[in-house]
Amino acid sequence: MPIKESELILNPNGSVYHLNLKPENIAENIIFVGDQDRVEKITKHFDSVEFGIQKREFKTQTGIYKGKRISVISTGIGPDNIDIVLNELDALVNIDLETRQPKEKLTSLNIVRVGTSGSLQNDIPVDAFVMATHGLDLNAMLHAYQINPVTNPDIEKAFIAHTNWNSDKGRPLIIANDLSLEKKFEGDLVFKGITATAGGFYGPQGRVLRLPLQDPELNHKIDSFNHNGFRITNLEMETSVIYGLSKLLGHKALSLNAIIANRANGTFSKNSGLAIEKLIKYTLERI
Repeated sequence: MPIKESELILNPNGSVYHLNLKPENIAENIIFVGDQDRVEKITKHFDSVEFGIQKREFKTQTGIYKGKRISVISTGIGPDNIDIVLNELDALVNIDLETRQPKEKLTSLNIVRVGTSGSLQNDIPVDAFVMATHGLDLNAMLHAYQINPVTNPDIEKAFIAHTNWNSDKGRPLIIANDLSLEKKFEGDLVFKGITATAGGFYGPQGRVLRLPLQDPELNHKIDSFNHNGFRITNLEMETSVIYGLSKLLGHKALSLNAIIANRANGTFSKNSGLAIEKLIKYTLERI
């Protein structure tokens, strides 16, 4: 059965609804950034840019870097936006948009997130790079899908016990990165660990303005978690959903973050722009 028009929405020109992209507009190597202004900070290094478009916060540029075709896409902030971007990218490569049928031969995309984050550990300084071996999903969005085949129940159970997780909230999930991408991007100056993904910036990340928190000690519990050497290195808003949906859809994903703040010791980068620029160059040389 063809996928209904209400389920896979296309624009009048045949592009996917939110990203405004057609299949020929994207490469198989894709860099995700949150901030749309960061797209050009990456593509300025390209030898050429063949295509560019923006709709809402979703900005895309595709071009060539040292002979390799790469797309850079801004996702905006949060897990809900990742749900849009990954599903529409998968539709572009794995669904025939004319017949609305999944293709027999599926394409696997290489997706690398280049983001910024705050460190949760004293020994991971500002301006360092963190590679997420796993994404810790704290926002419950992935529970809309049949996620069990790609999770890590042993680590999840240990985290739930360690934090005395409130059963009224969605069950935390742990999803691993793609090991082949991890090997390509690992280096002496790259820290590894679990990246926690929250569903918001204030309360979900333990910030208090005027509203009290459900669990004021949750950040400390996250910081102190360690299960067989697995610890939580940083906290942001996208990684776990990138990992979860990529695994389910058959894509390869890796999340890299420049650490611009250390929440354990209260420090902030003196030149966060330089740290991000170094991570961009590091990524382009390895993707």
